[in-house]
Amino acid sequence: MSSRSGTTGSRTSSTSTNSNPYHYAYTPGDVPTAVKTLLASTKELQENLRLWSVGQASESEINDLFIKVGTNFQITTDAFAYYGIDLSHIGDFIEDLRDALEAFLAEEPSPAALNENIPRVRNVFYTLLKGLQARQAAWQTASGGGRGNFMPIDHRS
Repeated sequence: MSSRSGTTGSRTSSTSTNSNPYHYAYTPGDVPTAVKTLLASTKELQENLRLWSVGQASESEINDLFIKVGTNFQITTDAFAYYGIDLSHIGDFIEDLRDALEAFLAEEPSPAALNENIPRVRNVFYTLLKGLQARQAAWQTASGGGRGNFMPIDHRS
């Protein structure tokens, strides 16, 4: 997703929608937007799991949101890679989320199913958050600093 142009290897600021089925503006290397969009999609998925548990969201909607989270995770990985920052330490995120969702959706929709399964989903998201925070300083250095935090620091750890 990231691209370079010219002989100097300068960063481009083109927008790509061909590989982004959700069609929000994406600039290669825009870590803050990528992270914020990823975190928003994880919140949306959690809310829809709650709705599923009371019969107000379908399994298909959950699957669509899983795909959206996966796409946003890839965009985030690409944004960090643009600066040479590796996120392989959280590379199992999608598989862990898939496993948690499969266990979740194997249940009949109910508040009990939500209470039983949401902690595992939240743990997967918490691991993602901590992994992103672990690369924040590297991103600030690589991007020339001065652009602030790309995400709020979670003080619950």
